[in-house]
Amino acid sequence: MEDPKEPVCQSYFFLKPEEASFLELLYLLCSSDVGKRRFIEIECSEEDVHNKVTEFRRRWVIFISVVLQWSLLFFRDPLARTGDVFDKWLNIISANGGLLMFFINRLKGKVVKPDSFTSELSVVGNVDWRIELDDNIKPKDTRYKGALSMMVVKWSYENEDLFKTVVNDHWKMKFLRFYNCWNDYLGRDSTQAFLFQDTTSDPNLIVVAFRGTEPFDADEWSTDFDISWCEFSGVGKAHSGFMKALGMQPNYTWPLELKTEQVNVDQPHRFAYYTIRKKLIDLLQENKSAKFILTGHSLGGALAVMFVAVLAMHGYEREYELLMERLEGVYTFGQPRVGDAKFGGYMKEKLQKYGVRYMRYVYSNDLVARIPYDDNTLFFKHFGPSLYFNSCYKGKAEPEVLVLHATGKLR
Repeated sequence: MEDPKEPVCQSYFFLKPEEASFLELLYLLCSSDVGKRRFIEIECSEEDVHNKVTEFRRRWVIFISVVLQWSLLFFRDPLARTGDVFDKWLNIISANGGLLMFFINRLKGKVVKPDSFTSELSVVGNVDWRIELDDNIKPKDTRYKGALSMMVVKWSYENEDLFKTVVNDHWKMKFLRFYNCWNDYLGRDSTQAFLFQDTTSDPNLIVVAFRGTEPFDADEWSTDFDISWCEFSGVGKAHSGFMKALGMQPNYTWPLELKTEQVNVDQPHRFAYYTIRKKLIDLLQENKSAKFILTGHSLGGALAVMFVAVLAMHGYEREYELLMERLEGVYTFGQPRVGDAKFGGYMKEKLQKYGVRYMRYVYSNDLVARIPYDDNTLFFKHFGPSLYFNSCYKGKAEPEVLVLHATGKLR
């Protein structure tokens, strides 16, 4: 029997770009009867169908979203191979001191091979070589958790061994676990997260960092450009792509606990939300005074916010409400919009109730922080203030992040 309190998706609008064809897309632009399109799965009120789906401007946005996702999926394998080659050569060039020195060493027959630490650095790691934390910002400083989170999300793009080396050997903290989690809708592991313990702070701080959108991962970019949504009673409409990546079940529900039959016996699938939640409970029971924070960049920032949303929905169970009470903050960087205004109101209420600090950092004209677009066509909204930094790294607090309209104008 289903728990009557279990969060169940009441209405939804899902795009399935893999089932789209040129003819279907043409029909979408010419006909308001979107329910007949095979690449659209919809279950919502007639008012929502009329107000948020059938108007031409909305159908045009759906068209653009599907075309972008379809194109990314079509080039998925070539893009991944390009990324592998690009990373390899970027590491070789960096090891030789730049492109000019690489050619000089090549002519001399003395090309330097990357060492064990730098041989597998990602594009992010090659662009920003910083490893050490800022010595001027101590754990008691109000800026500390934001500064720590910034370095964490940068290194979250690297592999487990590199991340572990940085945490243990350079930051003198305690690496706990790396998770590569299952997305039932993609049929593969697609969500990565790191856990470590900051033993330099008092009380100890547990950090959960979700990896963001990788430059050459078509599925992750497709999730960012998706405009699908699902609505939960009392919560509002949430971006379904992020919900799926976090572990929403195939029947569009968030059961309090997973049933045994929902796990493949031969190869158990780890769903990010349930796996990390269980680990946090164990860690916080071992250390009664410890707190934890969530952080992430881009897609990772969206997952951090969604984790809080689902945990709050499960707050009717005392064990999970206690987790909310031990959550100290959520720090996101270049986070996309994750829900509508009602969802934002729900999140602000829960964050205020449990005293959770929410900091959303936005850099200059970062596109990801402005998708899905917030205009008269789409309902996705950011909630709460943001810290906006321009291209000269001059920062200021914004009541709401600058909005980029489909016209390309900022306001």
